[in-house]
Amino acid sequence: MTSSDLLARGNLKSITAMVIAVGCFALMDTVLKLLSARYPALQIAALRGLSGLPLILGFITLRRAWGTVWRVRWPLHVLRGLLGIAMLTLFTTGVRELPLAATYTLFFIAPLLITMLSVPVLGERVPAAHWWVIGIGFVGVLIALQPRSEDLQAGFVTAGGLAVLGAATCYAVAAVVGRLSSRTDSTESMVLWMMVIVSVGASALSWSRWVPVQMSDWPLLLALGVTGFCGQLAITVAFRHGQASAVAPFEYTALAWGVGLDWLIWQTLPVSHTWLGAAIIVGSGIYLVRREKRITLAHATAEHP
Repeated sequence: MTSSDLLARGNLKSITAMVIAVGCFALMDTVLKLLSARYPALQIAALRGLSGLPLILGFITLRRAWGTVWRVRWPLHVLRGLLGIAMLTLFTTGVRELPLAATYTLFFIAPLLITMLSVPVLGERVPAAHWWVIGIGFVGVLIALQPRSEDLQAGFVTAGGLAVLGAATCYAVAAVVGRLSSRTDSTESMVLWMMVIVSVGASALSWSRWVPVQMSDWPLLLALGVTGFCGQLAITVAFRHGQASAVAPFEYTALAWGVGLDWLIWQTLPVSHTWLGAAIIVGSGIYLVRREKRITLAHATAEHP
C-alpha cells in the first residue's frame, strides 16, 4: 500500500470521526438549550464540567496516563479554564435566545478569529489574501446578526447574537492558548485540568444563585456528560490521524445538525439572512483551510523536490 493510500485511509477515518464529533457536540448543545430554560447559564457551565469530569477521570485511569497530567504549565491551564467558563456561560446565554442553526452560524467565526490571533500569539505569518477572506467572513457575521422581523425594535444586533460572538472569541483564544500548551503538556493534562477548573470555578461563581437540580433533569445531565466526552474523544481521533485541511471543513456539518434539531424539537427553520450569513462565513472558513493546504504543499515541494 502506497503512502498516498495510507493518507487517504487516514483522512477517511478522520472525516468520519469529525462528523461523529460534530453530531455529539450538537446533541450536547441541544441539552444545554433545554436546561437553559430552567437554570442560570453559569450554573449550566458548572453542570457541564461536573457531568463530564468522572468520565475523564476514568479515561485517564484506563490509559494509565496519570504520570503525564502533573508536569504542566499552570498559568496556561488556568487561563484556558477561565476562558472555558466564560465560553460555556456566553454560549448557553446565546443558545437560550437563538435557534441552534443561528447560533452555529455566528460561532463559525471562531476559525477566522484563530487565524487572526495566530499572528501576535504564535508568531505565524498570515498571507494578505487571508486577511481579505477574514474581512469577508465578518461581513457574513453582520448579515447573520440581523434580528428577526419580530425583534427589529431591538436594533441591528441582539443580546443572544453578541453572547455567541463572545463565546466564539473565548473559544478562539482558548484554542490558541491550547496550541501553546500542547508544545509541552500532554493531551490528557489539557483535557483534565480544563474540566477541573470549569467544574470548580463555575460552581463557586454560581453558588449564590444555585437552583436545585430537578430529578427529571438527571437524564439530561447524564446525556450532557456522555455527549461532551464522546465528542471530545472523536475530535481528538479526527485530528490525530488525518490532515487538518481535509478534516476541518467537516466541522461545518454542525449547521446541518442545527437545522435538523431545530426542526425536530422546536419546529423552526433559519430565516433567509441566516442562510446568507452562514454561506459567507462557511465559504470563508473553507477557503482559508484549502489555501493553507496549498501553501503547505508548496513549501514541502520546495524543500523536497
